[in-house]
Amino acid sequence: MLPTLRQLQYLKLLAEHASFSRAAEAAHVSQPALSSGVQELERILGAPVVERTRGRVTLTAVGAEAVRRAEDVLARTEDLVEAARNAGRPLTGRLRLGVIPTVAPFLLPRRLPGLKAAYPGLKLFIREDLTPRLVAALKAGQLDAAVIALPYAATGLDHARIGDDAILAAAPVGHRLDQPGPLRPGAMRSEDLILLEDGHCLRDQALAAFDIEAPKGDDVFAASSLHTLVQMVSSGLGVSFLPEMAVKAGLADDPGVVVRALETEGRAPVPRREIVVAWRAGSSRAAEARLLAEALKLD
Repeated sequence: MLPTLRQLQYLKLLAEHASFSRAAEAAHVSQPALSSGVQELERILGAPVVERTRGRVTLTAVGAEAVRRAEDVLARTEDLVEAARNAGRPLTGRLRLGVIPTVAPFLLPRRLPGLKAAYPGLKLFIREDLTPRLVAALKAGQLDAAVIALPYAATGLDHARIGDDAILAAAPVGHRLDQPGPLRPGAMRSEDLILLEDGHCLRDQALAAFDIEAPKGDDVFAASSLHTLVQMVSSGLGVSFLPEMAVKAGLADDPGVVVRALETEGRAPVPRREIVVAWRAGSSRAAEARLLAEALKLD
């Protein structure tokens, strides 16, 4: 005898809510029905999947492994249902799309009107979040696709290219970097840097592209967003990096900020990140994700 999808869904909701009552509410069933389903799952697996301690539910080792596998099974089942409903009608119906914060405000306003016009039946639900959480949501089946930036190490995902986004330097007016022309390699020093907070992939991508070792210590300025970063640079607190798409969108149109490109030597590539649409490997919505990447192509 095998577990049912309903039983796996109950366990997944228990893992998310750590409460039988809240999990039952999320599943739109009574608490006794949910408890019965979990107990039947335990009989099928031959081991307990949850422990109750002081009113809180925690997963056993077997339960945690069952949830990990259930997330993939449930995600693929949802893919199947959505694909069947929209067979022959690509980009129709619900599509849950994640987008990283260093892309969303600069790409989506330019591309969503055309996407809506081309696919009027598409119901797009957008979640803006950091790359690690978007990747986790993709693998858990909470998102259908996500716009992220490479390089980023993530197994179990496929992707389609949207385009390249150059990484530029930003400095205060009057700073030693406030000179005409591109910057020579090595011109930026780690002690001058203001960076985005940990978790923003642009932070690590920029440091790697400019061959700068990440600053250490608690005295390093960190910003929560690109808008805050520009304000900090304009105030003379240091230098930083900006994606080209943000500069083109007017983010750096501040009289206190100058933007510089990096000079390359020989065949060295311009510092850049690759913007892609990513999805779970094997997803039945892969073809739609590729269409989405085409619709979001950078100029």
